[in-house]
Order: sequence, then structure tokens, then C-alpha cells
Amino acid sequence: MDEFVLMALFATLGTWFVTALGSAMVVFFKSPKAKYLNLMLGFASGVMIAASFWSLLAPAIERAQISSKLPAYLVATTGFLLGALFMWGSDKIVSFTRKRANSIQGKSNEKISRIIMLILSITLHNIPEGLAVGVAFGVLGNGAFTPEALMGAITVAVGIGLQNFPEGAAVSLPLRREGYSRRKSFFLGQASGMVEPIAGVIGAWMVVYVETILPYALSFAAGAMILVAVHELIPECQKNQEKEPYFSTMGIILGFAVMMLLDVMLG
Repeated sequence: MDEFVLMALFATLGTWFVTALGSAMVVFFKSPKAKYLNLMLGFASGVMIAASFWSLLAPAIERAQISSKLPAYLVATTGFLLGALFMWGSDKIVSFTRKRANSIQGKSNEKISRIIMLILSITLHNIPEGLAVGVAFGVLGNGAFTPEALMGAITVAVGIGLQNFPEGAAVSLPLRREGYSRRKSFFLGQASGMVEPIAGVIGAWMVVYVETILPYALSFAAGAMILVAVHELIPECQKNQEKEPYFSTMGIILGFAVMMLLDVMLG
């Protein structure tokens, strides 16, 4: 079993590395214009919306049909609503804490809140993905090892890794838009993927138990991402776009299309 845990660790280190590569996209944007920054924010929104369904809700329903005693639609809906409520509650707690500290005021207040929610939602999204890779390799150590099963686990890791590239950019580029330096934007972007190796090892060790809760974790992350995309990112990217009202919207469409293409192609 230990060798399969080690394989899960290496696989999820690889998925984290691809997240870091996506975050490195911010290096190529020195001082982009406001409209291009809005385009980037729209792209991030599209990526998050597509990932919420193709990477999270659809797999959650499939896994619930196999492993859950409850109806799959009930599992997915429950997890989704809990994820959205968690992000809403987190935002309220962050806002309350800042007001108590009385250290930030005005628009800076809103900016910090938006950044925290963005990083938290992407990080939550990476946890069940890491668990999924860990489970795929952990199952191999429970008497299910075949060359085909091993290739299937590798395919899961490769698919999730490639999906992580636009997700890394979905964190670092909006941070750059908010005025963060390229170095700090990259660091925070790649840090959102560091939870995957941890979750991967946990998934491989606890494969039987994680298989049961994974549908809830996947749909929970989807609810969190949808709330952030719809409540924070999309309204923000549409500001100051009177002259080109569809410019940022095309970013949303492009982000959704890229993420959907990767998810469906790598299935």
C-alpha cells in the first residue's frame, strides 16, 4: 500500500507543478491596461464556472451513484448548497474581523475580501481533486491493481494536472489586476495548488472512507466556486466597460470554453 501512497504523492506533486506553471502566466503581463485586466478576470470567471460543473458536479453525481445510499441528486445538491453557504459565511466572518480590527477602510476593504474569497474558493476546489487522484492510486493497493487500472489512475492525474493550468492563471491574473506584484501574484496562485499533494496522500491512505465523502467534497467545492464567480468576479470584470460592454464577457466565454475543452477531452 505504501508504494501506491508514494505514487499518489508524486502524481499530485505533478498536478501542483502545473498549477504553478499556470500561475506563471502573470509574469508575461508587466503593466496591462485596465480592459485587459478585466478580460483576465472574466477568463478566470469562465474557468471557475466550467470547472464547477465538468470537474466537480458531474464527477460528484457519478461517484454518488456508485458509492452513496442517498440519491445522487440529493448528494450533489446538498454539497453544492453547503459550499455556497460556507463561502458566504467565510466572507461575513472576514468582513466582521476587519471591521473589528478597524485597520482597512473603503474600497481596500472590498478588494481584500474579494482576494480572500478567490484564493479560498480555488484552494477548496483543489482539495477534492487531490483526493480524487489519491483515491485512484489508493484503490490499486486494495487488490485492484492491473496495468489498465494503473493507466486509468495516471490518466486521472494527467487530466486534473492539465486542468490546473488555467486554474493557476485564474488566481494569479486577478491578483495582478488588484495591484499585487507579479511575484506575489505568482506565489499566491501556485500556493492554491499546494493542498493537492496533501489531499492526495490522505486520499490514498483512507481510500475506503474518502470514496464515501468524495461526492460531497466535489459538489461542496463547486458551490463555493460558483458563488465567488457570480458574486465577486463577474460583477467586478464588468465595471468601467461602457465603451466595450462585451469585451470582458468574451473573456468569460473563452475561459469557460477552454476549461470545458480540457475537461471533456481529457474526461
